[in-house]
Amino acid sequence: MLTKILAMPFLVILIGMSAVSMILPAAHALVAGDFDTMRVFFYSGLLLLILVTLIAFATHGRPVRRQARSHLIALLATYTVLPALLAFPFYEAVGNTSFLNAYFEMVSSLTTTGATLFDQPERLAPSVHLWRALVGWMGGFFSWVTAIAILAPLNLGGFEVLSTSQIGQASAGASQIYRVADSSDRLTRYSAQLFPVYSGLTVLLWVLLQVAGQDTFIAFNLALSTMSTSGILPVSSLADSGAGMGGEAIIVLFLLFALSRQTFARRQKGEGFGRLKRDPEFNLGVILVLGVPLLLFLRHWFAAFEVDDPQNLAGALDAIWGGVFMVLSFLTTTGFESGSWDSVRAWSGLATPGLLLVGLSLLGGGVATTAGGVKLLRVYALYRHGERELEKLVHPNSIGGAGVSARHMRRQGAFVAWIFFMLFAISIAAVMALLALVGVGFEQATVLAVAALSTTGPLILVVGDASASWSGLSDAGKMIAAGAMVLGRMETLAIIALLNPAFWRV
Repeated sequence: MLTKILAMPFLVILIGMSAVSMILPAAHALVAGDFDTMRVFFYSGLLLLILVTLIAFATHGRPVRRQARSHLIALLATYTVLPALLAFPFYEAVGNTSFLNAYFEMVSSLTTTGATLFDQPERLAPSVHLWRALVGWMGGFFSWVTAIAILAPLNLGGFEVLSTSQIGQASAGASQIYRVADSSDRLTRYSAQLFPVYSGLTVLLWVLLQVAGQDTFIAFNLALSTMSTSGILPVSSLADSGAGMGGEAIIVLFLLFALSRQTFARRQKGEGFGRLKRDPEFNLGVILVLGVPLLLFLRHWFAAFEVDDPQNLAGALDAIWGGVFMVLSFLTTTGFESGSWDSVRAWSGLATPGLLLVGLSLLGGGVATTAGGVKLLRVYALYRHGERELEKLVHPNSIGGAGVSARHMRRQGAFVAWIFFMLFAISIAAVMALLALVGVGFEQATVLAVAALSTTGPLILVVGDASASWSGLSDAGKMIAAGAMVLGRMETLAIIALLNPAFWRV
């Protein structure tokens, strides 16, 4: 039975999994006594299961071509077509919204962006909030698996920095392995390996948040949103959730998994934290998480002359903690706002500290994690290239050393990383131009473009002015933002690989 299910097209399997997942919000609505919402999710899941069954009968006995390009196409279809099916129960449950708004919400959730058109959370039923967080959680796990099973063999998603092969093509040494174990086999294998880790960490975080005194429902939503770095909440902000400093400290521990894939990758015998010490992504992330708050803290004595009571120890500690949490939250493109953010702004004396968060969101987290952005590995490759160029200015005839892999990262890896930076900047400019055409102002278009492409939806609420919101966009603007979210999650190089004629040759 399982073999027949796995033989179906990739997108059809995902539709079936989405249908099964609708049981959870239906059960929650049943327990809460919201029978209308329960029926919507139950009937929607049932209809999708019937659809999947009919497709299974129609395609039975027909071989499915297992090629990496077919799964890359399915990856694009997942972020564009699947949200339309996921939006149906959302649209019916809310009732007083358009289907476009429901589609936008599902694209935002599935890409782990966390942007919402509903500025008042009480407008949505608790079970609908649960559905948003659950879709974001599934999108986070989907990005984990597909990055390793689909993008890594094609040298995409940040892996091109380390690979010696061309973008969109398998490495020469691994091509035989990839022919034997196609994308479907890798998807099945890595899903079986990573799902216990992903779900186990989510349950552990849920339990810890409840121990810290949070409400069970809010804690569960917060656990789903933290592990997926979607930033989706059933309340207006993290401060309204009642997390407090204790809850924020617990969240910080689990956000570290978005800094590097080495935090959750399968370890070999004898390996442990030593591998994290040698991981450039994790080290760079820790430097940013500790260094940026320290600079904001020290600025208090150099530039924040208008701030009174400089000997306030409680305020100083509050400012340091708020800085650490905010930097990690936006570096991992989660977008949670700390309850101490006001203390950080007052202590540093910066008029626009939110611009730092924009830069951190652009950098993003680790490769093959739930975080978006440019990715820390590409930043590290450019850093090593710049370091080597400075060395050559002092010693023109010196040898860089550090092995073949390090030389490759300083040369070809840095070159590819720079190309991606330029494509990312062009994407921001293009999205800004499109938003400007539909009447969005320059500043708001800038924040919206960065938030969508870096998959950091709550960014606009922290950085933008009081009038800035996703709900203020026109229908055309919502479609542009949704397309930018898909582009930010899949990355530009993957889209370009689909347009490469060599990619379509058998």
